[in-house]
Amino acid sequence: MSFNHLFIGTMEYLLDGLTVKEHLLRLAEEGNKPFTESLNPGVEHVLGIRIPALRRLAARIARTDWEAYLDTADTFYMEERMLQGMVLGCVKPDADVEVYLHRVTKFVWIINSWSVCDTFKFGGGKKFIATHADRLWEYLKEWMRAEGEYEVRFGVVMAMSLFTDEAHIAELLSCLDDIRHEGYYVKMAVAWALSVCFVKFPTLTMDYLRHNRLDTFTYNKALQKIIESYRVDAPTKEVIRTMKRKQ
Repeated sequence: MSFNHLFIGTMEYLLDGLTVKEHLLRLAEEGNKPFTESLNPGVEHVLGIRIPALRRLAARIARTDWEAYLDTADTFYMEERMLQGMVLGCVKPDADVEVYLHRVTKFVWIINSWSVCDTFKFGGGKKFIATHADRLWEYLKEWMRAEGEYEVRFGVVMAMSLFTDEAHIAELLSCLDDIRHEGYYVKMAVAWALSVCFVKFPTLTMDYLRHNRLDTFTYNKALQKIIESYRVDAPTKEVIRTMKRKQ
């Protein structure tokens, strides 16, 4: 057992003799609660901890008995949820990818804000992604067909991050076009993903934008994000502006 952490029976996980909640409350003293709350309207129990500080804590937990931490982790504060996702991004995934994905699924079920969703990344780095690309793609497609707002957003954001490539772009555009969720954070994620698709595959995505089934809000937001991108040239932005739908 490491001397800087402790977990006995059903006792709470401790790091340096403190609970994770105590660590978070200390970090909150150096955070910016009003600013974080303004970025996450309607989300309760926000501490306002800075992301780099949370990532450092996650990395420390990942070097200890992280399974014990996850088994007892609380979800009262938004940052407690975020920390669980960050720990999963720091650990070495289980040899059985399904075991690791089950851990990820349990995390997705507790996502309650775009911040918790978007700060997640899979553990294992590029090697893990490459080794399990087919399974991860199917896994994320399942989330894009889910019912919960943040479940769908998770699928969209992670698919955008990992699979906006030549092998998946056509199917990714089709998956985005099939989403019919009314949640604001889903619509914004789809718009964001489409802007990334446009930057990487402009011809294919332009053709899609001319023949899509998106609702007007999501479609116009996608155009707006494309126009805001510094990676799209001025003449193309002028064309994109002419494609906006009337509300």
